[in-house]
Amino acid sequence: MEAALRALADESRRTMLEALAERPRTVTELADLLPIARPGVSRHLRVLREAGLVTVEADAQRRIYRLQPDPLTEVEDWLTTYRARWEQRLDALHTEIARGTRDRRSTP
Repeated sequence: MEAALRALADESRRTMLEALAERPRTVTELADLLPIARPGVSRHLRVLREAGLVTVEADAQRRIYRLQPDPLTEVEDWLTTYRARWEQRLDALHTEIARGTRDRRSTP
């Protein structure tokens, strides 16, 4: 999970993952999405591969990249406990706001 979180920390890599969530893409297609040189794209793809977030297959001269969602599921599972805490706190805040609004209406 650590490698996945480090990989997700970069905006360019997140952009690539979003594109790969739509469909598999070539390096050229991914490079067209980013304002960086092709060697930089290749470095980002290597980080994503090493984190297990993408797989690559050769198709003649092209390399086709595909999203591998398993590491994202692991991150999602980890975040679920934090999400539950925040949802409880936000629900309590909503209750307090509603109570304050009700109290202001009932005060002459």
